[in-house]
Amino acid sequence: MSYEFLEGVAMADIAFRAMGRSLEEVFVSAADATMEVMIDNLDSIDFKERRELRLANSALDMLLFDLLQELIYLKDSEQLLLRVRPIQITREGNNWKLAGEAHGEKLDPVRHRQRADVKAVTLHHFALEKTDNGWSASVILDI
Repeated sequence: MSYEFLEGVAMADIAFRAMGRSLEEVFVSAADATMEVMIDNLDSIDFKERRELRLANSALDMLLFDLLQELIYLKDSEQLLLRVRPIQITREGNNWKLAGEAHGEKLDPVRHRQRADVKAVTLHHFALEKTDNGWSASVILDI
């Protein structure tokens, strides 16, 4: 699992590309990248709280979009910083489904050095693609 931040793609936003050998890995990488835009050190998040994740969408790329939006929503509504693990992605009929967990804790300004306030995932250049090495996602976050 990995991700890289992209310079010069968006002026008032932050862009990144997430990679993974499987769908699950690229989704987790994208979730971690989104959280790292918000705080300085992902390892500072203790797994004190758990949230069940159950999402469905007819489009696989929009399932990723929904996951990232859910993390942003939980940060805004409950001040929760969450890391996604483990998850499973399946295809059922015309829908893609994500089932899994997110673990984390409430934002503590003393322990969690904040970077940027992510407001939303944008659809600008949003992509999820199968590659020779697995999967790649391109994401731009509105800050």
